[in-house]
Amino acid sequence: MTAIPLTRTVGELVVDDPRRARVFEALGIDYCCGGKMPLESACLALGLDPKQIVERLATIDEDAPRDSDECAGMSLAELADHIEARHHAYLREELPRLEQLGGKVARAHGQGDPRLVRLAEVIESFSTEMQDHMTKEERMLFPSIRAFEDGDQPPANCFGSIADPIRVMESEHDSSGDALAVMHELTGGFDRSSAQCNTHLALLEGLATLERDTHQHVHKENNILFPRAIELEAARATTGDA
Repeated sequence: MTAIPLTRTVGELVVDDPRRARVFEALGIDYCCGGKMPLESACLALGLDPKQIVERLATIDEDAPRDSDECAGMSLAELADHIEARHHAYLREELPRLEQLGGKVARAHGQGDPRLVRLAEVIESFSTEMQDHMTKEERMLFPSIRAFEDGDQPPANCFGSIADPIRVMESEHDSSGDALAVMHELTGGFDRSSAQCNTHLALLEGLATLERDTHQHVHKENNILFPRAIELEAARATTGDA
């Protein structure tokens, strides 16, 4: 059985083997925004037995076919391109649709269920924040990471270390995670049986997909792209190449 140290963070464990994300999602363990938490602490915070979770993860490691990790071996530039092409593009297409669905459901059924009105408000706020977040990444942070990896001077910016804007992005990830948690709670975990019409059903299905995609999106940034960019900057500083 594969030994999994309880001191490893949940984010590191998913980086090592992306199949573990499915276990963490099923248990409600946050491996993206909360990816820096050691496995033992994450389990205890939810009242889970760490030893049982390790056994479950080890069973998957040994018995389940390994998924191809599309991020393994990517350069920083390739990973940034991948995030933009897959996750940013998805959000730009999907968020307006979810806003429209949320508003329609709130108008039709909100009087009988105020949670639907609140849900529409949270979706709208989440959409606005994520659009701004992606713009900052695409115009400032990602170009700097690409240039830094190439050994070029990053584009003109107001930050001294690449860790500075990364901290801001991670803080915004925390905010988006909080919003998703509210959506999850307001919908009873996106429970389809609660749908009052087909539009409501489409909204619940869309939000469930949004949650899964955002978990993967934030994981790739918080646990792979950002740490590697910070490590590269530190290595360049040590060798005098920065």
